[in-house]
Amino acid sequence: MSDLTIKNLKKGFDGTEIIKGIDLEIKDHEFVVFVGPSGCGKSTLLRLIAGLEEVTSGHIHLDGQDITDVAPAKRNLAMVFQTYALYPHMSVSKNMSFALSLAGADKAEIERKVKEAARILELEHLLERKPKALSGGQRQRVAIGRAIVRHPKVFLFDEPLSNLDAALRVQMRLELARLHKELNATMIYVTHDQVEAMTLADKVVVFNGGRVEQVGSPLELYHHPLNQFVAGFIGTPKMAFLGGSVKAADASGVTVALACGPEYCLPLDGSALKAGDRVTLGVRPEHLQIAAAEHSPFKVRLDVSEHLGADTYCYVRTESGELLTVRAPGDFAGQFGERASLIPDLAHCHLFDADGRTLPKPGASARAA
Repeated sequence: MSDLTIKNLKKGFDGTEIIKGIDLEIKDHEFVVFVGPSGCGKSTLLRLIAGLEEVTSGHIHLDGQDITDVAPAKRNLAMVFQTYALYPHMSVSKNMSFALSLAGADKAEIERKVKEAARILELEHLLERKPKALSGGQRQRVAIGRAIVRHPKVFLFDEPLSNLDAALRVQMRLELARLHKELNATMIYVTHDQVEAMTLADKVVVFNGGRVEQVGSPLELYHHPLNQFVAGFIGTPKMAFLGGSVKAADASGVTVALACGPEYCLPLDGSALKAGDRVTLGVRPEHLQIAAAEHSPFKVRLDVSEHLGADTYCYVRTESGELLTVRAPGDFAGQFGERASLIPDLAHCHLFDADGRTLPKPGASARAA
């Protein structure tokens, strides 16, 4: 078992609180991704778990044992850093086996573990090479192999793909996903790239300002964000936000007058709202349809378009100056400056109150973080 439990964890530097009381449970075999903007505390939390930073208060438990004050080398965790941190004078084999050799492990056992890790990572033909003779992706696989041979209870990854080019990042994402399935291991992965979070994770933890905003599966966060921050952070291209005010609201629906002109009645529980309250409408690019200007009261002017083959991302500007992204078919032929209108899929729109909280569907309570 490799269950990790974090209880009311706090960390401060020079009087500034960076981690502000986090509670989190990570189950055995889960692939958990910490995601959030730079400076939100995700890497600091990973270092606290690894024992590389001292906890200010709170506790970390691994399989029921309190490891808060246990030395890093005795936590049975393995960390893969953003930089490869390979020894340049050692071969791939020696780099992977170095920690085991220092620990005095049996030579035959070391060789077996290195060969097994090399097989999993497809490094068998590279075992005698030095790091300088490897590509960036190969070096990162060696760093991961160095962790695998230790058979840790939990793997910790601190933005391991950020130094790779775009094509290698895609390849390594696939390899990490396959590695998780093959090892059936518990993995915690830190990234600021929400695409990595969506494609790799069983469970995503969204951080903001040293706190956890929401925990859930990638699709749960995508379709049911608890607040405007999560809604805007998860998804590529980003969700568009439109300012407006409430015209009428009750437990069965909310009528919103948008600043850009149109009014819509949304099937959401507006029992906590009253007429005149400020709200924000959130809509994703795939839930907007471009139509001729006379087909909808939602008037826009086309801006630039990005043609990606199967899809076109068309940027449009509302009459109140807000910029939205629309996902259109790949052969979309709209012209810059052309007038058009938008038809939103109201069943998939989100509405946020003045504090950024998501309004639930009628009869449903907001999901807990």
